[in-house]
Amino acid sequence: MNFASDNTGPAHPDVIAAITAANEGYAMPYGADDAMARVRQSIRDLFEAPEAAVYLVSTGTAANALALSVMVQPWQSIFCHRIAHIEEDECGAPEFYANGAKLALVEGEGGKMTPDGLAQTIAHTGDKGVHGMQRGPVSLTNITEVGTAYSLSEIKALSDVAKSYDLPVHLDGARFANACAALGCRPADMTWKAGVDAVSFGGTKNGCMGVEAVILFDPKKAWEFELRRKRGAHLWSKHRFLSAQMEAYTRDDLWLRLAQSANARMAELRAGLAQIEGVHIAHEPAGNMLFAHLPRAAHKRAFAAGAQYYLFPFNATLEGPEDELILCRLVTDWSCSQSKVQALLDCFKAG
Repeated sequence: MNFASDNTGPAHPDVIAAITAANEGYAMPYGADDAMARVRQSIRDLFEAPEAAVYLVSTGTAANALALSVMVQPWQSIFCHRIAHIEEDECGAPEFYANGAKLALVEGEGGKMTPDGLAQTIAHTGDKGVHGMQRGPVSLTNITEVGTAYSLSEIKALSDVAKSYDLPVHLDGARFANACAALGCRPADMTWKAGVDAVSFGGTKNGCMGVEAVILFDPKKAWEFELRRKRGAHLWSKHRFLSAQMEAYTRDDLWLRLAQSANARMAELRAGLAQIEGVHIAHEPAGNMLFAHLPRAAHKRAFAAGAQYYLFPFNATLEGPEDELILCRLVTDWSCSQSKVQALLDCFKAG
């Protein structure tokens, strides 16, 4: 019963089969493999963006940091939510790859920035002339770090604020597929049609072994990205193994079907938790991640039965009053079964 992260789950058999097939014979290195040409076209088709520049890297942090590095100058700020992944979970990589650009944090309920909050933060940045940080790109995350989702209109409203200051917009899409499945939209609707200039299209959390696509809707940034990817040590020599994963991921809507499955299991888990006395849902989940407060006794039963998930804060312990509520994060991946969801719910309900 592993609900710790969608990173803990297996790769989908189609992805493994593609990697195995790619291991036959020889292929040109550094992204010159035939599969990468097909991947580039399939992603352009998927995003309805025939001119987009498409690149593959092996981690979400690399995707975000490298994408932002071509959108920002060292003396500029990147605007993001206070608990955005690029702020809390990337060990300063965006600042490092951007040669010292800093993050300007925006508050907002449910892990989401608001147009007013973003506008105020932008207005208060770059107002000190040469002495202060200047205004740079806006970075959104969908699904957010607390499991909520920006609607298409919310993305457009934030992009409009950014564009009013002539600032580009980046979308951290580590769980892009889950957001698309939740919103019932096409990839183009959540990206360039809503004002997004670059997106990290995640595969690792959703059935791939380790691959993310960086999609730049402005191809003028392509050569700079290639140089930064190489200089940043993220240009794979045996690139065909990245291409193979992404080709399988985008074939026959596998990316969407896997996300729909993960989201469905989370909906079942959410419904089951609602029936348990004493459980408080911290944020209404849109995709495959949920934060909830449960009594310590429920956590103890679940962990004793072999369940794995994170408590918050990370120094929270199982020692203390049985009825004390402790926050936890529960994540479902594409391989999560209904029986696993029910087993966890049974642990929480027993007593």
